[in-house]
Amino acid sequence: MQRPLAVALTGGIAAGKSEALQAFARHGAAVISSDDVVHRLYREDEGLQAALRERWGERVFHDGAVDRKEVGRIVFADRAELAWLESELHPRVRAATEAWLTEQTTNVAVAEIPLLYETGGEARFDRVVVVTAPPEVREARRGAVADREDRLVPEEEKVRRADFSYVNDGSLEELDAFVAGVLEELRRS
Repeated sequence: MQRPLAVALTGGIAAGKSEALQAFARHGAAVISSDDVVHRLYREDEGLQAALRERWGERVFHDGAVDRKEVGRIVFADRAELAWLESELHPRVRAATEAWLTEQTTNVAVAEIPLLYETGGEARFDRVVVVTAPPEVREARRGAVADREDRLVPEEEKVRRADFSYVNDGSLEELDAFVAGVLEELRRS
């Protein structure tokens, strides 16, 4: 069986990637979220859990489960710790996404990958969709986001490199219509 058209969905913090991913699913695409994969890895990957214990001890566990808030406190306060965590997570997420892609039977499979360009991951996909939103819209959705964006590829660069882009400053219906149009175009190609 042929692999589906692999589409990466990316964009800035609170731009609406998750909503766009849900729209892709509503319109018949297979979908996977890197954030969901990370949560599953924290729950199920014993090798990752062992690495976390070795690095940070039991303080990053609560009732036997990874305490994501504590991990966040550590890595967002120290770039070296964030780099270490990403070196553990990114290969695992990449492998899980690749395995998922091989199992899909739809003609289009969409993977939401927030750090797509930052990790050089775009080469693994046939097409890239970028969802952006003005800073004031993103801050209204999530609160201050600028403090976590200085290490990210700028929005303008993401849009320039993408096959499709959308400024998500309107309604969910408008986002849904954009996604439907992208899928229609992808299915024709």
